[in-house]
Amino acid sequence: MTARWLSVVGIGEGGLDDLSPGARALIDGAEVLVGGARHFAMIDDDGRQRIAWRAPLRDVVADIKALKGRPVCVLATGDPMFFGIGATLIRQIPISQMTIIPASSAFSLACARLGWPMAEVEAISLHARPLGLLNAHLHPGARLLLLSRDAKTPGKVAKALVAGGFGASRMWVFEHMGGPRERLIEGTAAAWRARKIADLNTIAVACVADVGTTPLASVPGLPDDAFDHDGQITKREVRAATLAMLAPQPGQLLWDVGAGSGAIAIEWMRAAPAARAVAIEHDKKRLANIETNAARLGVPGLDIVAGKAPAALDGLATPDAVFIGGGAGDGDALFRHCWRALACGGRLVVNVVTLEGEAAVLRWRNKVGGDLTRLGVSRAAPVGKRAGWQPLRVVTQFTAMKS
Repeated sequence: MTARWLSVVGIGEGGLDDLSPGARALIDGAEVLVGGARHFAMIDDDGRQRIAWRAPLRDVVADIKALKGRPVCVLATGDPMFFGIGATLIRQIPISQMTIIPASSAFSLACARLGWPMAEVEAISLHARPLGLLNAHLHPGARLLLLSRDAKTPGKVAKALVAGGFGASRMWVFEHMGGPRERLIEGTAAAWRARKIADLNTIAVACVADVGTTPLASVPGLPDDAFDHDGQITKREVRAATLAMLAPQPGQLLWDVGAGSGAIAIEWMRAAPAARAVAIEHDKKRLANIETNAARLGVPGLDIVAGKAPAALDGLATPDAVFIGGGAGDGDALFRHCWRALACGGRLVVNVVTLEGEAAVLRWRNKVGGDLTRLGVSRAAPVGKRAGWQPLRVVTQFTAMKS
């Protein structure tokens, strides 16, 4: 028997008739079929074992892995590798044991309907994922393709667009694409009204900012007032310089120790695809601000840990970068813990504003090397009827890379 015991076959709205002979052969030759009610309804019940999707999904994946050596076919919708079950399975089963045959994805079909080049759109899955993910992608002129969770998703998206200052955006909702029941509903987010929509739908959005909306940049250095905070925030000019030294990379993990408003962690996650972050903070009000800021700024997946460092750092995943901010940077115990935990090649950035903090980072620099930089920022402010420079608190920044 071939080593490729597991097949994953994508099926479009057109059903089995649209499949290639090779895809049909994989389905017909399987001893076990895995899928949902929609997929099983396409295939005559001939006595073969069937495993239906259920929650939690990891239990079904475990069932599939236990069948290794028998011909198993997973029936998927559209392209299994584009926010589909194929992407889940490939994390646990080698591709050398799998055959994957995709159908057209909902995203590719929507692009074909609208005449949008796929390379120029941002594809987002809102299926079993927070709606707040949308907020990171709201830019004038952006073209978004959204995979819905259910019939209620388009209305929720419209409300989110209005709340974000993009109510003028154009929306298209495609139902049952590629089959005889295909239907298109369109309108603007601001004028969107509840209507009967199929659970199986895909949303396209052409982003248009409302008059008076100031769009947020995708590069680090968001305005301070983009965050809820109590004053414990790395100011935008220093924040931009800090993120430059932290150097966000796709998929990497940041510890933001003494997170305050969570601004560093949030901008880290916005800066690179699939970047991850943990915000560690002990103050209850600040913890609430971090959660609010993360959702509003499009990174609801930010991991928030309540507690004081270094004790709160125990058990956290190995970071690729660590930021220690404000008064958190005075303790030698905290530095030792973070330095030990940091991955080889990882970056440590510490901002301090006190003499005690400067003395601490000087000691650390003598031990592990690195660089010290002094950041001074002044902003123009009223002086009577005129204007003058108002200096912000000077920040001493220590940066080091672990070899």
